[in-house]
Amino acid sequence: MNNFDWTQLVNPEFYITLSIGGFQIGLYIVLFIVFAETGLFAGFFLPGDSLLFLSGIYSRDLVQNVVYIPSDFINVFLLSTLVAIMGVLGNMTGYWFGAKSGYYLFKKEDTFWFKKKYLLQSKDFFEKYGGKAIIYARFLPIFRTFAPIIAGIVSMDKKKFMFFNVLSSFLWSFILIFSGHYLYGVFLKQGIDLKHHIEYIIVIIIIISTFPVLLKLLKKRPIEKI
Repeated sequence: MNNFDWTQLVNPEFYITLSIGGFQIGLYIVLFIVFAETGLFAGFFLPGDSLLFLSGIYSRDLVQNVVYIPSDFINVFLLSTLVAIMGVLGNMTGYWFGAKSGYYLFKKEDTFWFKKKYLLQSKDFFEKYGGKAIIYARFLPIFRTFAPIIAGIVSMDKKKFMFFNVLSSFLWSFILIFSGHYLYGVFLKQGIDLKHHIEYIIVIIIIISTFPVLLKLLKKRPIEKI
């Protein structure tokens, strides 16, 4: 019996191609991860942007395991819509959680699943950008998880929150999934199969998505006097 390779858990392709008893469950796993990352404060460590980009590459496989649709565009459109809906539901859950337990979260001690510093950083981010933070945060790891919780804690107007919630979720899912799908086609015409370079894609997306966060943290560091 082969030992399970735990490093697979940080590879989005593992979730997308996952099967149980020969039944492909990739689509369900992708939708759950999107919900967890945007709706559960423990979801900040889950793959987000890279998962959506790779889902675009595997869009036909993911959708076809549930329903057969001949049209390539409709496959991608349906997948993007399902992901967007889960993102909306995830943020709604985060908002409700923040509204109900905000005080408790700020008093909670750090655990493996929860880091208060991420909550405080997201609060500063939210206070700086207001409602637009919901859109900005959707494209930023960590902030994506805590922004709706902060919105609930500060009692952001529900209609305003829902507007930015829906808008950001559809932008996030459609941009990343469509980019993954059609860039895969473009590179394939040049003889390059992106499925054979997944590790490089993941690294590039992580660098791009975390750069704004790192830049923000570096700006906060005090300059040491000589």
